[in-house]
Amino acid sequence: MNKKNTDQLITQVIKGIEEVKGENITILDLRKLENTISDYFIICSGSSNTQVDAITNSIRKTASKALQDKPFSVEGTANSEWIIMDYINLVVHVFQKHVREHYAIEELWGDADITNVPTNY
Repeated sequence: MNKKNTDQLITQVIKGIEEVKGENITILDLRKLENTISDYFIICSGSSNTQVDAITNSIRKTASKALQDKPFSVEGTANSEWIIMDYINLVVHVFQKHVREHYAIEELWGDADITNVPTNY
């Protein structure tokens, strides 16, 4: 996937998160780091398993409609505490707030370029 396509996917993922009021959206740019599994992580939070499911479904729908892109795999839907959507160059982590705080993956990837996305709700 080229940079333009990746940038478009990032835009659509964020739009999908915002459509269902996902919170605390963070982009980690991992491209300068060695041995990473992806170029980018997008991390966000939902307040319940219902909202985590809604965020995941909204991302899927938004990316599919705008770009005809779908995730290579989706893991974690059984309990919806932490869902991982793998788009190869971009991995989306949708957490319940308490699970995100526990794993603190932003800290694990602290050398990444981190962008917090402001929301207007």
